[in-house]
Amino acid sequence: MLSYILQILPELWQGFGTTLEVFVVSLVISIPLGMLVAFLLRVPVLKWFLNIYIWIMRGTPLLLQIIIAYFGLLAAGIPIFSRVSACIFAITINYAAYFAEIFRGGIAAVPKGQTEAAEVLKLSKWQTARLVIIPQVIRIVIPSVMNEVLNLVKDTAMVYVVGAQDIMQNAFTAMQRDINMTPLVIAGIFYLILTALLTFASRGVERHLSVERRA
Repeated sequence: MLSYILQILPELWQGFGTTLEVFVVSLVISIPLGMLVAFLLRVPVLKWFLNIYIWIMRGTPLLLQIIIAYFGLLAAGIPIFSRVSACIFAITINYAAYFAEIFRGGIAAVPKGQTEAAEVLKLSKWQTARLVIIPQVIRIVIPSVMNEVLNLVKDTAMVYVVGAQDIMQNAFTAMQRDINMTPLVIAGIFYLILTALLTFASRGVERHLSVERRA
């Protein structure tokens, strides 16, 4: 058994690199994009369009969005994405919608008096957002954001549907080739380790912010 694990481990590790790439790039783009959308929702001329975007992203399966991002555009003669970049694009715009809703709730939770005080101090809208609203919103939404981050880790497994060579795709290939469930078990362990590290990091951030709040 040990020799078999050592034999398939490089294959799974290579796939895990793709999984990490999809996760990290999607996360790094979707969080600031979600925050931007949340602030733009306060602009009347954009609110209707952005609400439609959020409704579509949250109302349709991510799996379907990934398929459309790659196979749909390919069938339409618009092969603008590789398999991995199509997955990153679909996951990013999907999670940006969820993060936008989280940040919208956080913005609404900031007392209106904070904004009024910033106006009295003659701060610009950008200064008010950067110095007054965003720091408070981050403290409010951290638990919800971290829950979505953990969901994002698991949702990266959907990229196998377009044939991206992630850890799940490689594990399935090894399982079918060798008629052995061990590759899937090892893939599950990889996900467990990653989610455990992220959970530990999120609790550290929450403790740090709670100490700042008390100070």
